[in-house]
Amino acid sequence: MSATTLTIQRVSPDAIARVIDDAPLEPFGLTDAHRRALAARLGAITTDHHRRLDSWLVERGGRVAARFAWSPLAARRLLGSGGFRRALRGRAASIRDGVRDEIEDLLARAASGRAHRGSLGDWLAHRHPAELALVQASAVEWARILAETGATVTGDWTVASADAYYDVERARTTLRARRDLLVLDGEVVVRVRAGGPTPSAGPGLRADLAAAAFAHPDGRAPRRYVGIWPDAGVILAVDGTLANVRAGTRDLVRATIALHRQGELRAA
Repeated sequence: MSATTLTIQRVSPDAIARVIDDAPLEPFGLTDAHRRALAARLGAITTDHHRRLDSWLVERGGRVAARFAWSPLAARRLLGSGGFRRALRGRAASIRDGVRDEIEDLLARAASGRAHRGSLGDWLAHRHPAELALVQASAVEWARILAETGATVTGDWTVASADAYYDVERARTTLRARRDLLVLDGEVVVRVRAGGPTPSAGPGLRADLAAAAFAHPDGRAPRRYVGIWPDAGVILAVDGTLANVRAGTRDLVRATIALHRQGELRAA
């Protein structure tokens, strides 16, 4: 497989284990020179606000979707992952109980005035009980997908407590790498996605890989970034090579340029 070619397989327990076990042993490591080069490239693309770059922006070619709004679909990853972590750590008797506790904690924060306006807790506090039931059901389903995926993974793994972030110096820009499962202390990162992969899913994974490398304190890229689409039965993976990190970085910069041009068009 060439350095920038995607690994593509059908989902099966053996395939998921194999794509993780076969990850290369020597990932690429960034240097201070790479960080300075990225800062210079992004700093040259002016912005009047702080911007966040991630795989979703890359997959959309730098086009900004409609303004974000909470929904059961938008909330399920955060609540489902949190509920699953509770169950794994023995803080909840089941995934369902874990998700319920996540929701109740957020509602308690909102009731005490500690939830920021527009936050998930604030949004949940204004939902009807029937809507909360829908939110909980969606989050439980997401957690079960993570559990089923984790059950096929060989080696130690955990549910990621947060995505990885890197603030680019003097560029008013933050890179975000989405993470769902961390295998072998994050040497392999697994992302679980709904629906099916689009033609831009590969560049999205490479953008995640690059962002994760920059976010690592030592600049070390994950050995492999794996995307799993259970609904479509597809696995994609990219290795932590120099070529893939460079490709992911280029795509993040291209998305930033497209985002900037879109802002100029709106202002014209």
